[in-house]
Amino acid sequence: MYSGTMDVDQVINLYHNKGLSSQEVGDQLGKTVWQVIKFMRKHSIPRRKASETHRLQFYRSPLSYNKKQRMTLKEKRLYEACLMLYWAEGVKAGKHTVDLANSDKDMVMLFLEMLRRVYKVDEHRLRVLLYCYENQNKDKLINYWSKKLDIPVDQFIKPYVRQDYNKNKKHKMPYGLVHIRYNDMRLFADIKKAISIIKNELLIQVS
Repeated sequence: MYSGTMDVDQVINLYHNKGLSSQEVGDQLGKTVWQVIKFMRKHSIPRRKASETHRLQFYRSPLSYNKKQRMTLKEKRLYEACLMLYWAEGVKAGKHTVDLANSDKDMVMLFLEMLRRVYKVDEHRLRVLLYCYENQNKDKLINYWSKKLDIPVDQFIKPYVRQDYNKNKKHKMPYGLVHIRYNDMRLFADIKKAISIIKNELLIQVS
């Protein structure tokens, strides 16, 4: 049975102002989570929904990338060019995954270089999806892109193979097409915000 004392203002500050969970408040004060919950009920301190606590914990967790704050002129040009490339070719729906698809190896490699040099992403979280036709050797194409992008084969997810290849039409994707993917809600939001800033600045200039 709980017999210790806690300060109401201290609990409110830790729980509501700093966004700690009941467990974390207890850790700070040397109490169990159930002692904290009982104390909050007794003093009518409102509790968050579990989903809100999880959201706060997510945004307090370490980033999976480390965005460079001071870029060289070349890095800034790369950054802005790739933001515009993502505006044109990247997936904007959803809110979790950065996903740029193209069959042009130069475009793909430039975007990947931006992720690596400017955002300093976690290499192990990079994923690649190959898109090709049934008449193409998917294993050879995966090895081709693996070497070009310097991403291990085991980070390629199951390829998408189209079955409607028309041999009478000229092949436009000799190496298939790849999606460069990085699952991180905060990176996705950062890229979309940066694109919006540049877009609005450009629109002001032409208005």
